[in-house]
Amino acid sequence: MHLGATIRLLRLDAGLSLRDLAQRIGVSSAYLSRVEHGHDAVPTPDRLEAIAREIGVPPRLLVGAAHKVGCAIEGYIEEVPSAGMLFLDIARRRLGPAEIARIRAFVDREFPAPERREERPSLARLLAPERVILKLTCPGLEDAIEIAASRFPRLRGGPTVRRMVTEILAREQTASTALGGGVMLPHGVFPSAGSSAALVTLARPFVLPEAPDGLPIRLLLILQLGEPGRAALSMLAHVARLSSDGLADRLAAANSPAEVIREVEEIEDAG
Repeated sequence: MHLGATIRLLRLDAGLSLRDLAQRIGVSSAYLSRVEHGHDAVPTPDRLEAIAREIGVPPRLLVGAAHKVGCAIEGYIEEVPSAGMLFLDIARRRLGPAEIARIRAFVDREFPAPERREERPSLARLLAPERVILKLTCPGLEDAIEIAASRFPRLRGGPTVRRMVTEILAREQTASTALGGGVMLPHGVFPSAGSSAALVTLARPFVLPEAPDGLPIRLLLILQLGEPGRAALSMLAHVARLSSDGLADRLAAANSPAEVIREVEEIEDAG
């Protein structure tokens, strides 16, 4: 995944200009632009945490998306050497995602961190079988978004399919939501509709010049966000982190909507 594309996506949805964010974290606009376009190295964990705080998302989501967790662990082990033995025990026992999820649940319950008091984002909870479309063949992005938009529930006062498509495409005109790794995150904010998601795998991937790593788009995650603000930004950051963990590859072999949702749940529980 191209982390710079995620930072740009979140910055724009937070309503921050490049100069605004650069000033807030104490760097030049030129440096931040290079990071967003992949011309500079991924920022350090400390700087990623500063970016996350200014944008308004939990820092762990951005640090996790950057795969900088290892750097943070190294620093922690230097401070608390006994923690290294715990990590070693986990590795020796070859604990899998289900066991790690149980350990995480225990830690969250017994030692809650302030950041975790808010509900953790969950893509699986926003999906439903009727909004999972597998191996779709269509001529272009607009058609794919329209097909997905038609699967969202129609509520009184909620957006029409055409309005959803128009607003989502207008957001794409601001800056592409291609994240890298074959994943694209078209989205819009529709306060009268509530939050939900559609997932589309493509039989014929789209080649988009805007894709930050040049890889064809194989997976579309279309988000209907109920409210702007921290919750919406956190969901976007969460999906970006899932994408960085090879989401498109892990869902490629799924043969049913139920299987897709189960796989997403397992990925989220493990992470």
